[in-house]
Amino acid sequence: MTKKIEKYFEGIGRRKESVARVRVMETKKAEISINDKKLEEFFPVKEFQNSVNAPLEAVGLLNKLSISVVVKGGGLRGQSDAIKLGLSRALVKYDNELHRALKDLDYLKRDSRKKERKKPGLKKARRAAQWRKR
Repeated sequence: MTKKIEKYFEGIGRRKESVARVRVMETKKAEISINDKKLEEFFPVKEFQNSVNAPLEAVGLLNKLSISVVVKGGGLRGQSDAIKLGLSRALVKYDNELHRALKDLDYLKRDSRKKERKKPGLKKARRAAQWRKR
């Protein structure tokens, strides 16, 4: 049995250690699937769901497109932000007119902050051992 491949627009998003590959398709049934799970199942926290839906709400395409996501690495916050960036990039490929609206909201900007490395002689990146008098 072969799957019918539909035309899609792809965007890659990254945040901390997370990498998300987002595909946007025009289909009759609009849904968001992340690693073969529904959005609500993958992100039970409403804050992360809103983060993923933010680019769609900004351009008014919330229940009009089918979105497929494969995300790896990091935690839930990093993954939701990576999906948001990837979705924004895919939407720009889908319709270049959406670029200005997404750029004004900073959805096309990569958040480059990462965890600072641990330094030798310290407990964490900057935390030194506690000094004691006796």
